[in-house]
Amino acid sequence: MSTTSIPSARARAKTRVSFNRFRAWLVASAVRPEARLWLVIQLAILHAVLWTFILINLKAAQDVHMDVAEAYGWGQKFLWGYGKHPPLSGWIAGVWFKALPATDWATYALAMTTVGVGMVICWLLSLRVVDARRAFLVVVMVALYPIFNFKGFKYNPDLLQLVTLPLLVLAYLNAFEKRSWQSGIWFGLAAALALMTKYWVLTMIGAIGLAALIHPDRLKFLLSPAPWVAIATLVVAMIPHIVWLADVHFVPLSYAGDTYSLEDAGLVHQLVAGYFLHNFALLALPVALAALAMALVPHWFRLLLHAPLRIVTRAWARGPNPGGNFSQALNVWIIQTIVAVGPPLGALAFSIYMKTDWGISLFFLVPLALVAIPTLRVQSATLVNIAAIWLVLSIATLAASPWIAAREMAANAGNTATYGARSDLARELTQAWHARFASRWAVVAGTMESIQPMVFYSPDHPVALVPIEAWDSGLISRDDVKTYGFIGVFDPADGRLPAFEKWVSETAPNAERMVMTTRRFTHGKAGPSMSWNIYIAPPGK
Repeated sequence: MSTTSIPSARARAKTRVSFNRFRAWLVASAVRPEARLWLVIQLAILHAVLWTFILINLKAAQDVHMDVAEAYGWGQKFLWGYGKHPPLSGWIAGVWFKALPATDWATYALAMTTVGVGMVICWLLSLRVVDARRAFLVVVMVALYPIFNFKGFKYNPDLLQLVTLPLLVLAYLNAFEKRSWQSGIWFGLAAALALMTKYWVLTMIGAIGLAALIHPDRLKFLLSPAPWVAIATLVVAMIPHIVWLADVHFVPLSYAGDTYSLEDAGLVHQLVAGYFLHNFALLALPVALAALAMALVPHWFRLLLHAPLRIVTRAWARGPNPGGNFSQALNVWIIQTIVAVGPPLGALAFSIYMKTDWGISLFFLVPLALVAIPTLRVQSATLVNIAAIWLVLSIATLAASPWIAAREMAANAGNTATYGARSDLARELTQAWHARFASRWAVVAGTMESIQPMVFYSPDHPVALVPIEAWDSGLISRDDVKTYGFIGVFDPADGRLPAFEKWVSETAPNAERMVMTTRRFTHGKAGPSMSWNIYIAPPGK
């Protein structure tokens, strides 16, 4: 005779009590001054760990992105600039890989550590504008924003701005409130740190400047020492980089002009429209999930049956709201509006190639801008709901990540840009160099797309040289290749091949030439086959 075990009323009551205690602990930890910072740091660490493992699974059949490999290469030598960009992303990569090996998982850990630090700074920034309850809602919305998880897989200057730009806005709000010379110094240093990440930050610096001029309290701020001390600090802090810019004849500006200027007006309009749609779609997810968390507060089911509209409207109410600082919220609204519409309008006016990734750094303020709306009411249950949504989605994604990776690989089986076996090529070329010269492979030459993975994956980590571009990294001179020798790696389908062949013929006319083919197998599945033109020039005697 079979029996069925039914939980007793006491056990069910104990379970409810335990959950209620956890819910009360979470809300209390989110708002108590002595506990809230540690709670947010724990959230950021857990987010970084979960998503590092998710990315390891999702990218198992792929090499690291060329931007990540490029940052690794920059970090091998600490310079004041690296051809296309200011140096901060290279410096951080250099420090990171002094402690960790050059492996795929370490790059994903670096990316997730970056966004984790950005999350904590976004929370600190939010506390300047809203109360602790709303600030916790903001930071979990940020964690749900795809830029801070799926789209945050590649560490590069764009991703690093998720640290330096929130820090810049935080320093501005601090200076705007305190208006002291000390706050001005911190503001100037934060601006310098942001500019040392990428020149694109000038959009945010310009937006902050306009916000300071538009804000009703502008005279209090402008007549204080804070903005002027900040400007002086920024100029002084940037002097070494400005000297470097002059020494390289402002090559990064030439790179920007040559790479991103367009003459096709139709293409410009198409790119701007794509930029708007892409970033709107990314922002829709955390906003929709936050709306769901606010709807599913107590008595939602009863309202669903009897007054469904109340599920939405009860989160909005007139009257004073002690949970926000309207003056600082106004700063946030102005800044976010300017950086949302300014760059696309600039792209239309000056015919600029508008990349969707440029929005990565410009929309981290959207969750705060929405949560700071005075008529919005945030109940304690919302914090529990949004945290639960984040945790369930993260764990579900971790569990599904091997399946997602397999489906993606099957759907893009011929995509050499994503699934080409560049890491295998790097190891084979290292062996070929050692067999011929019994020395370290020091220099790899070609295009960025072809050679940056060689820098990362070769055990010798050769220095990258891009001889057909004017904005090379500056890590090695073109004369040094005659001393060290080099291996040239080039995609035969690349239209720039004749220019590279010409450089090889002039630099190393006796270089050995061959074709190599690579193919990766992941879990028994074959990736696409790739062929490469290889040029091996021996070291000088």
